[in-house]
Amino acid sequence: MDKGLLKENLEQIDAYLKQEGISRRDAMKMMGLGGAAMMMGSGAATEAKASSSSAKGKILIVGGGLSGVATAALLARSLDNPDITILEPNPKSVSYQPGQTLVGSGVWSKEDTVYETADFMPDGVKWIQEKAVEFNPDNNTVKTSGGKEIKYDYMVVATGLVLDYGGIAGLEEVGDVYSLDAADAAKAKKILGKNGLCSIYFAEGAADTWTQMQEFVAAAKSGKKVKGLFPEPHTAFKCGGAQKKMVNLTNARLVEAGARDNAELSFVTNGKKLFGVPEYHDSITRQMKERGVSTTFSHKLKAIDVANKVASFEKHWEEKGEWDNVLEEFAMVKKTENIDMPYDFCHLIPPQKAPKEIADSPIGSDKGWVPVNKETLQHVKYPNVFALGDVAAIPLGKTGGSARKQYKVVAENLIATMEGKKELAAKYDGYTVCPLITDIGKVMLAEFKWDPKDNSKAIAAPSFPLDPAQERWIYWLLKVYLLKPMTQYGMLSGRA
Repeated sequence: MDKGLLKENLEQIDAYLKQEGISRRDAMKMMGLGGAAMMMGSGAATEAKASSSSAKGKILIVGGGLSGVATAALLARSLDNPDITILEPNPKSVSYQPGQTLVGSGVWSKEDTVYETADFMPDGVKWIQEKAVEFNPDNNTVKTSGGKEIKYDYMVVATGLVLDYGGIAGLEEVGDVYSLDAADAAKAKKILGKNGLCSIYFAEGAADTWTQMQEFVAAAKSGKKVKGLFPEPHTAFKCGGAQKKMVNLTNARLVEAGARDNAELSFVTNGKKLFGVPEYHDSITRQMKERGVSTTFSHKLKAIDVANKVASFEKHWEEKGEWDNVLEEFAMVKKTENIDMPYDFCHLIPPQKAPKEIADSPIGSDKGWVPVNKETLQHVKYPNVFALGDVAAIPLGKTGGSARKQYKVVAENLIATMEGKKELAAKYDGYTVCPLITDIGKVMLAEFKWDPKDNSKAIAAPSFPLDPAQERWIYWLLKVYLLKPMTQYGMLSGRA
């Protein structure tokens, strides 16, 4: 990162905050960015204090992405004599996936998001570059792809999830993809990243998305009438705001080129809302309308005809059926209809699922995800097992912002378990943040958590004393210049 550019933008942030009556220090505290971001801004190294525990035990962390490495770092700082092993095959597992929307729109390059895990592995933590292939929680063992059997006393599961491109008819050849796996990327690139079809959900795909977007914009600029399609999957997926960001960034590039009038942009979702928090839903609805983006609900993506550039959806709804004299109400009848939508440019978010090794194991669930107490993040059956990040069966939990809150809860509760405590004091409150890019230079910082009165609902949880539904330039600076170093030098060191 260019230090001069960072300094210049921090000065602009200061001016903005001063106008709003907030100091940068107070703002960073409210945002929870911790010592790393403060150090980047002022040179004052403020470091979060780690408690010290003499508890002992072999800790195995399965998965060395952001969640796994951050947990290992905090545990290593919190235990007097840590014995921690990370099981992770990918040498680039901690790369900055939240930046892939910026890569896909030409704001960043792929090199801005990809870096070496070895550079961030905590001191004293053993790293085995193999994959977990078999779990035996009754005997506290895990088998690896290299034939090792690892014995543990405590285990943290942070494997992330699998991109299920093969779950869409027409993309069976792509199959399952891990975001940063080189072999998976090579397989996916045979189909994705060409002929208008692209996906930012793997690093190579993000770079190819920018190429496809440029071709789409160029076609519109030439006078051709073009269609851009942005479907969401029917499964849970990481970064619920990603497709909204992509349609907004595509719109911005079309406007920049003076070609917006020649492009039809369509956002299609399987759900019934654009966001689960009412004020964010209303704001996004207004933004889509202002930008001339059509929105279609209750449409499940079923297939992609790659050659003919057509996406097929199952439209679903309910109608009143016969009257039930006993219940004194009408029966509701489910209806479906197949809908085809042609496209010139289609940004694809694939269905997503838990890794097979997790789903088929005793630590998995019927839906694949690791079942945990959603507040303590402790496994519902095995008290010496914890899970966090994308693989955990937690509402609202599949974002980097969630993981930044979760890893602290896991570390504290794991140590409490090691110390023999019955009650686990640390609680995850469902906090999630989505820096929703609305334009190049504007972001709506959608922060939310579970409603304490009804955990099935989400409520806004803003850190700044500003309207959270308002798109702002300051949040663009936060997204583009501060969140990455905060993640690299704060979260991955267990300090933010």
